[in-house]
Amino acid sequence: MEASDELGAGVLKDCRRTVRRFTRRVTTPDFTSKDPLHGVTLEALLTELVAKYGWAELGQRIEIRCFNFDPSIKSSLQFLRKTPWARKKVEELYLRHKAQG
Repeated sequence: MEASDELGAGVLKDCRRTVRRFTRRVTTPDFTSKDPLHGVTLEALLTELVAKYGWAELGQRIEIRCFNFDPSIKSSLQFLRKTPWARKKVEELYLRHKAQG
């Protein structure tokens, strides 16, 4: 075997070892979030609240114009993404809803 073949085999071995380590890190479910909203999109959250309460009751619980006048998921999402205080209220209602079961 030539020196270049030995070097190539060594490099290949190192690459395989690195790939295994990387794959193990990526696929190991070591990370678990303590945030109850982790993985829940704003759209899914809002859709679930609308299904549970309806627009009228949602507008009474959280007085936001986009819930009371010509409500839609799209317009509400636009408003909530731009308005942190309103989004916080909706997220808090969602968490209370989930806690009740």
